[in-house]
Amino acid sequence: MTTDISRRGFARILGASVAYTTLVQTVTHATPVIRLVSKASPDVETVRLSSNENPYGPSPAALRAMTDSFGLAWRYPDGHAENLNENLAKLHSVSSEQILLGNGSGELLKLAAAAFTNSSKPLVVAEPTFEAIARHARTAGAEVLRVNLDANYAHNLDGMLTAATETGLIYICNPNNPTASLTSKDAMRAFLAKVSERTIVLVDEAYHHYVDSADYESVIPLVKQYPNLIVARTFSKIYGMAGLRCGYCVTSSTLIQRMRAHQTWDSVNIMALVAAQASIRDREQVEQGRRRNDEVRKYVYSQLDKSGMKYVPSHANFLMIDVRRDVRSIISTLRGRQVEVGRQFPALPNFLRVTIGTRPQMETFVAALKRVAA
Repeated sequence: MTTDISRRGFARILGASVAYTTLVQTVTHATPVIRLVSKASPDVETVRLSSNENPYGPSPAALRAMTDSFGLAWRYPDGHAENLNENLAKLHSVSSEQILLGNGSGELLKLAAAAFTNSSKPLVVAEPTFEAIARHARTAGAEVLRVNLDANYAHNLDGMLTAATETGLIYICNPNNPTASLTSKDAMRAFLAKVSERTIVLVDEAYHHYVDSADYESVIPLVKQYPNLIVARTFSKIYGMAGLRCGYCVTSSTLIQRMRAHQTWDSVNIMALVAAQASIRDREQVEQGRRRNDEVRKYVYSQLDKSGMKYVPSHANFLMIDVRRDVRSIISTLRGRQVEVGRQFPALPNFLRVTIGTRPQMETFVAALKRVAA
């Protein structure tokens, strides 16, 4: 009996699992295509711009690594996790004990909430920001304290510092989701110097690779200076691996031990691990992803400027557009035109969040938006 799985056999397994929705994706560096085809209406293609996904998909090297590893699906992923852990440690000039892998960075947010919040240790977040960690903190019985972004859509760090107690957790998403805005490197450095060492600070850098601004820097190097600092990264965005679920955080070994106590063993699957390994070796993936995103974002800016629509300058792969009225009806109407965008954010009820997709996708979006927002 053999444990090897042939590529043809694996393809049959995948084909048998396809149900009501088929995702058709061609991932090349020349002509990326992503479409959602509904079984109920197979001739209608939906442009999906709702989840800040990378429409160009994973690196070709990552796809090859997964294909080459089909026959390893029977093995537990421990060894590959150790290898990725070591490579990430080298990448960030830290020890392997300062890296914790997760099932996407989303798992790491959940672990942080479980480890560092409870009924006497609140969570402090911006309003609006990525909401997953607030839900996890409420599950832990923690109070969630919200501090509005400032007039430039940056984190109001002084306000967050005032809201924080000497225990608990402060969450900073930079660039921020849903606004795609930056909190400056000087503000971040000043904040970290002021915050109590008993307060845990989690900086979510999911969109780090898209930033091209002299006013920004990753705070990963500051982990050596601040043992209460956790920095989360993901392979979901510029690496195009949202469906594979792989992320990691960099922090002190002490905080990692506290987080790991809440983690399921082997939470990252072997295909995600080998794809992540290949991705960090492929510098072209990051460079091309950033360039393509910039090019299409500039096109969208030009179209919005012609239409007189205001927007928050974006430092990520999505954009917040001021439609000057309650956005819910526009979201619904766009969906009727087979264009899916982000949901409404109560703190910014007149703003529409849209993922920056491919040029053809954004041409479809712009045309639809001009019709429904006129």
